Amino acid sequence: MKKLIQVLVVDDSRTAEELLVRELSSDPAIAVVGTARDGQEAVEFVLRQKPDVVVMDLQMPRMDGVEATRRIMESQPVPIVAVSTLEAGAVALMAKPSGPGHPEHAELTRRMIETVKLMSEVRVIRRARRQPGAGPVASGSSVAGADRGRELRLIAVGVSTGGPPVLQTILSRLPKSLPVPVVIVQHIAPGFLPGMAEWLELTTGFPVRLPTAGERLLPGVAYLGPDGRHFGVTRDGRAMLSDGPAENGLRPAVSFLFRSVADNYGRTAAAVLLTGMGRDGAEELLRLRQRGAVTIAQDKESSLVHGMPGEAIQLNAAMHVLPPERIAEVLAAAVAGPPGGAGEGLKSAFGVS
Repeated sequence: MKKLIQVLVVDDSRTAEELLVRELSSDPAIAVVGTARDGQEAVEFVLRQKPDVVVMDLQMPRMDGVEATRRIMESQPVPIVAVSTLEAGAVALMAKPSGPGHPEHAELTRRMIETVKLMSEVRVIRRARRQPGAGPVASGSSVAGADRGRELRLIAVGVSTGGPPVLQTILSRLPKSLPVPVVIVQHIAPGFLPGMAEWLELTTGFPVRLPTAGERLLPGVAYLGPDGRHFGVTRDGRAMLSDGPAENGLRPAVSFLFRSVADNYGRTAAAVLLTGMGRDGAEELLRLRQRGAVTIAQDKESSLVHGMPGEAIQLNAAMHVLPPERIAEVLAAAVAGPPGGAGEGLKSAFGVS
């Protein structure tokens, strides 16, 4: 008999807690093994009981869910499904189910149960404790001579599970005068993107927008592909939105974005594949490399879920395999431009003379 998925529910609202417990317990594969009313209780419970998944409200007294998530991922990492905000390394994000009388109650409950089951299969890693003033992580990667003289016009990023804090790290370390646009597909529960864009901008100082069809993409601005539509880029630097079929079961899909970048930008692009389940974007990262783009995959040690970047690495699609801090450093160097060209900036970033 398959082991039940053991879940801890964390919420300071008794009403919300009871609703979450009732709906999760309605699935025969899930057992709610405990509840906590604040982040401190949640951390203590996880250390004692080691549940399979934590469903965490992030706005709570005493210790909020942001700090609790961070402490859990530093000490006894388990998959955490956040139900209200976007920080600290929560593995998944989703809306709380509404009451039984709400027209979307059944669908929200179904999504929550599906997410918890999916997250129970995710291997998570211990996050390093924050070291104030810590410098970039060293890397043994080198830069090929083919990067010499490259003039980059675009940075493309694909990311899924565990992505928001990684994007925060990268955007916060890019220069605010970045001379190229950054286009991003982030797999996330419907309805979270506007809040995520606002949160990223507030916490990084980097402008973040949701693009409209045909909009000209501006340098020094990050664009998040909108809910339910594929996001690509045209040859003349405009946003392309599509209602075409889902790819890899997803819309927006990283595969769609990367393919458009490969076809329209080639060697004048840099592409990055970050933490996430599945293989969305892996083959297209290889296509980008074959077209001459700078290609980067997040390393296993820093990825909460190494599915997408791991698949790309197996395909030999990534020129460089790096943690988020070094990714930001290399991207900044790659667009440094004249007098030495982007290749010289990349060589400098890796300490290659």
